[in-house]
Amino acid sequence: MAARTRLTDAQVAALARHRFGLGAVPDLPPAEGFEDAQGVLVAVREAEGLRVVEVPRWRPPADVARRLRERGWSDPAAWVGWPPAAVEDLPPRVLVLLPVAGAPVDAAVVSSAAAAWAGVRSGGREVELVCVPVTAAAPEVGWPRLAAVYGATLAGSRVDPGTARTGGRVLFFTGLSGAGKSTIAARVVELLLETGRSVTLLDGDEVRSHLSAGLGFSRADRDTNVRRIGWVAAQIAKHGGTAVCAPIAPYAAVRADVRREAEEQAGPGGFVLVHVATPLAECEARDRKGLYARARRGEIPAFTGISDPYEVPTDAEVRVDTTGRDVDACARLVLDAVLAAPGPAGAGPA
Repeated sequence: MAARTRLTDAQVAALARHRFGLGAVPDLPPAEGFEDAQGVLVAVREAEGLRVVEVPRWRPPADVARRLRERGWSDPAAWVGWPPAAVEDLPPRVLVLLPVAGAPVDAAVVSSAAAAWAGVRSGGREVELVCVPVTAAAPEVGWPRLAAVYGATLAGSRVDPGTARTGGRVLFFTGLSGAGKSTIAARVVELLLETGRSVTLLDGDEVRSHLSAGLGFSRADRDTNVRRIGWVAAQIAKHGGTAVCAPIAPYAAVRADVRREAEEQAGPGGFVLVHVATPLAECEARDRKGLYARARRGEIPAFTGISDPYEVPTDAEVRVDTTGRDVDACARLVLDAVLAAPGPAGAGPA
C-alpha cells in the first residue's frame, strides 16, 4: 500500500461531502494518506476507517452557519443555484448555495455563478447575500437537507441540471514530427484571439526549456513532459481560458490521461484532440532539420515513426491531413470544431 497518494479535485470534493455529512465514504485508492492537488494532507487511513484531516478551500457548513449567526441572521433563507427570474421572490437576506457538481471550488464556473448574483445587489430591490460554493449535487442530496446542513431553510432553487463546465478548453495537437502541428496551432491561436478569447500557447521548445528542463528523451521522460503540458493546460481551462499545445504525444495512454485531467478540471467538452495526420513520407520530405535522415542512420534512438511507434488516435475530435492543404484551411477546420463544442454551463438556466 502506498504511503500517500494524490487525489483529484473531484475526489477531494467527494471527501468534503463525506466530512460535511452529505455523502458516504468515497471510494479511494489503497494508501495510508491522501493529499490534494497542492500536496496538502487531507485524510489518513486508520484502523477504524478513513479520518479526514482537513479539506482546503471548501467551507464547512458549521462554520458558515456560525458566521451567519454572528452577522445577526436568525433562521436564514437559502437559495440554491442561479437567481430567480423575479428578484421579488427573494427575502431580504439570502444564503446562496452554489452547487458545482464536483468541479474544483476555484473553477471559473463558480465565479460565473457568483457573478450572476452580483446583479441582484444592484437591482431595484436590495438583497443582502452570502454566496458559498457547495459540494453537493442534486442526485446526491435533496436541496432542503442541504440547506438544513448550513443552518438555513430552503426558499427555492434554480439549478442547471448539466454537469458544470467552465467554458475553458484544451486544444491538444498530436502527430509525427514535421506533420505541421506547431504551425497549425499557432494559426489557430491567431484566429481565436480574433474572436476575443483568452488563449495560451504552450510552445514545445519553451516547455522543454522551462517546465520540463532536465528531462531527456526516454519514454518515461517524454511521458512526463506530455503530462506536465497537460496539467498546465487543464489548469488554464479550469479557469475558463483556452490552452493550445502541440507535442508529438505518441502514446494513447498518456493522451487519455491528459484528456481525463482536462475534463475533470473544465468539464465535458473541455478537451479537443486534434490529430495532424500527415503521412510519414510527407513528414520526411519536409525534414528541414534532417531529423528523419539521422534517425534512419541510427543516430537518433527511439525516434517516433522510425524506431519508436506512433499510436494513431482513435478518439480524435478533429483529423487533419495537411497534404495539399494550406495552413489557414487546416486551422479553420480545427477552429470550426472548437466553436461547435459546448460552452459553459455557467451561462445559467434559461
